[in-house]
Amino acid sequence: MARVPGTAGYANEAPELFRRYEARAFEDVHRLILDFLPPATADALEIGAGTGRDAAGLAARGYNVVAVEPVATLREGAMARHPEPNIRWIDDGLPELASVVALHQPFDLVMMTAVLMHLDAPLRAQSLDVVCSLVKPGGLLAMTLRHGPVPDGRVMFEVTADEIQKLSFPRGFSVLLDTETVSSEQSDVTWTRMVLKKG
Repeated sequence: MARVPGTAGYANEAPELFRRYEARAFEDVHRLILDFLPPATADALEIGAGTGRDAAGLAARGYNVVAVEPVATLREGAMARHPEPNIRWIDDGLPELASVVALHQPFDLVMMTAVLMHLDAPLRAQSLDVVCSLVKPGGLLAMTLRHGPVPDGRVMFEVTADEIQKLSFPRGFSVLLDTETVSSEQSDVTWTRMVLKKG
């Protein structure tokens, strides 16, 4: 598969990312959105699944999870660490998500944690067009946006909650949650957490 925009630096840092990401529980990282999540047996899509922590967290809640990760080192490590039978791993990435689109499967929940800031504005608009089409009517789109200094070797762009609203509202979404918090690891980094509902 062609190199996915914004993935620079992740393969080289895989061991450190596994150490950092897997040290924190899904429920701790995503405590602000837990009350919005659908009941068990929902179909969930995680885009940019990384080390698999969140895919495993969703699977533990009883969801059928499609986990998308374009960086082979992360995806293969995640599959070994999280062999849950209700996680299906796919080598795919934004903006096209061609392999996921080919499934012709809508989802109750689509989750993207620290993903969109790796794409420039035109690619973000293209990506959200695809992502929004994958959410079932009544389904949820949950995302986390990073703000702050760009780490060496990474590709990142500033993306705001206002931009997400402008792109998603014409596609039938409304905002259930929009909140910003300071990173627990870096005082100069903040995170915007959003939950949007379709229809």
